[in-house]
Amino acid sequence: MYELLKGLGSWLLGSEQWTGSDGIGHRLAEHLQYSLLATLVAAAIALPVGLLIGHTGRGAFVAINLSGFGRALPTVGLVVLVFLASGLSMWPVYIALVALAVPSIVTNTYAGMTAVDPEVRDAARGQGMRWYQVLFQVELPLALPLIMTGLRLALIQVVATATIAAYVSFGGLGRYVFDGLAQRDLVQVLGGAVLVALVAVVLDLALSALQRFLFRHRPAPQS
Repeated sequence: MYELLKGLGSWLLGSEQWTGSDGIGHRLAEHLQYSLLATLVAAAIALPVGLLIGHTGRGAFVAINLSGFGRALPTVGLVVLVFLASGLSMWPVYIALVALAVPSIVTNTYAGMTAVDPEVRDAARGQGMRWYQVLFQVELPLALPLIMTGLRLALIQVVATATIAAYVSFGGLGRYVFDGLAQRDLVQVLGGAVLVALVAVVLDLALSALQRFLFRHRPAPQS
């Protein structure tokens, strides 16, 4: 174990490991690119759906059941399925990551909208606000803490799962895991896993701190 940890330290801190197209810096940039793009696309899909369901109260079963769907989604299986249909490209990876992120965003957006006090909605309508004014000027600002929690959870899930890009011969930090397994290089496998975990933890802490700062005068959201 000591030799493994010593090798891991040398691997992580070695200057040669941080340079070049196979260096940690380049692989980290790829990993973040996959994760951020997939989360943005998921948000563009999921936020309108969650807002619509929460505002109208219709289709609530979709938002409720999506949470379980997200946990049960066989991500690697979906990648393989899309890969067989579309060929060698990043499409299978992005589709799988987007599908993974959508449930958390929809569920938390719906939860945030339903947590808005009905009397606040009624008061807004009583002042003559139209439906879109009630949605964007009243409901959305009040639901924003839980919506941000959903976005944070989705991003962390995607970061932790974006290693699958290496499964279909693309980059990211998963490259170290899959290449290490192929080469029986345990230090490289462990190094890739540690890097992914560190990125997920750092992003989670940073987004949690940002969320607490932005909503420091509100009660903490429950997720």
